[in-house]
Amino acid sequence: MALDTEQKRKIKIILLLLFVFVGIGAFVGWYKFFREEPQPDWVTATPEMQFKYGSIGGENEAGIPYWIWYVLPRMFPEYLPGSGGYASLGIPWEQGQELPVGFTKKVIGFSRVGNNCAVCHTATYRRSLLETPNFVIAGPGHTIDVQGFFRFLTKSANDPRFNADNLLYEINSVTDLSWLDRLLYRFAIIPLTKKALVERGNQLEWMNRAGLPDWGHGRDDSLNLPKYFLAKIPEDGSFGVADFPSIWALNQYGGGKALSWDGSATSIRTFIVDSAVGVGARQSSHFEADMQWLADFLGKLPAPKYPFLINVQKVASGEVIFKAKCAGCHDGPHVATVIPIEEIRTDRNRLDTWTQQAADGTNRAVTVLGIKREGVIKTQGYKSPYLDGIWLRAPYLHNGSVPTMRDLLKPVGERPKLFYRGYDLYDPENMGFVSQGEPAMRVGSKIDVTQKGNGNQGHEYGTTLSSQDKDLLMEYLKTL
Repeated sequence: MALDTEQKRKIKIILLLLFVFVGIGAFVGWYKFFREEPQPDWVTATPEMQFKYGSIGGENEAGIPYWIWYVLPRMFPEYLPGSGGYASLGIPWEQGQELPVGFTKKVIGFSRVGNNCAVCHTATYRRSLLETPNFVIAGPGHTIDVQGFFRFLTKSANDPRFNADNLLYEINSVTDLSWLDRLLYRFAIIPLTKKALVERGNQLEWMNRAGLPDWGHGRDDSLNLPKYFLAKIPEDGSFGVADFPSIWALNQYGGGKALSWDGSATSIRTFIVDSAVGVGARQSSHFEADMQWLADFLGKLPAPKYPFLINVQKVASGEVIFKAKCAGCHDGPHVATVIPIEEIRTDRNRLDTWTQQAADGTNRAVTVLGIKREGVIKTQGYKSPYLDGIWLRAPYLHNGSVPTMRDLLKPVGERPKLFYRGYDLYDPENMGFVSQGEPAMRVGSKIDVTQKGNGNQGHEYGTTLSSQDKDLLMEYLKTL
């Protein structure tokens, strides 16, 4: 039956209204979940601020809704190591800042919290108990307990109290969400966040295997992370814990020199890209610009100067000892090259964690992500790094198993078997951080060198020097 004019008019109106409603719904969906706003100007006011708080694109893939991130410590303090919220995890937090160093806030539909390189590569130190911590960007983040942060998120998400009613109650006590945002949080944002955190916790369950020590402050199992997440290699029981390294003055590692602890990355771009991918950054319209900015900034950033007095009369004599005992690996043709494990003889667990299969799988996975960079490789040893800023890079060796430089210059049998890492009070006499006593025990994590991955053997260079010559050598090292 043919439609009359009035019926056609009504159908047109209905279709038009449907089109309008669909359009409005699509716009609201885009606006509330996908629109991307630039960060405030203060974030990029200086290169230092941008490094500490600037987004590198991790909020979309691995970000947590800001208000959920904000209230979690209030809801689940029992899953943190102490009072003070996230600060109890040793995360560097500057006075007056909304977020800790290395945590970014960006609006992608709604405010999300992500991470950048500074979360693992910002060092802090104090010269006295009453001093406010000094922050050194691109330094080794020796105070942060990354594993503790992962565990906190996982335990919180698996707790039955992590639900819309409880979270919205806490959120509403600190901010006023609009009626639409309350609906979105209740029926979409909170359930999806819980699901994502539970799944991420399941993917990280391998780090909780019985019989393995905790990563501890300032360390992670940095090779198993890409091996399991990117290369999708089945869990193999390996354990390759290592310190977060300093990443200043990267240009000196150009020309194919070894960057990562085992030299698996020999390109500055690869070193930076893989670290960014590790915190959730993915190919985007600004990915290449972000990576180039980091390469330019970190390439020229100088190492920090030693903040205490130096005995200049000892430095010249110390330099002579350095050239005789250390320069062969750390200041000559062999610097930033891989020293075979049979020669260096340090703990080999991290070396054995990384396989050719893992390197090949990771290279394929990064290519699938649409990212171009030189591939990572498998090596048979550990690199001999440049020693600029070595005063701030304690604890020493790739796994941070020797607390001070003075201890590193001792034979293996005389090095500490138990100590605590994560305390930021500096010990200039021994060239490292205070690692014994109640304060270090309270805020740090115990390192037992008899446990897997924690071995403090090897690198016995300079151990036969006299006490006087060790003092001279250490005085020179403070100038680097």
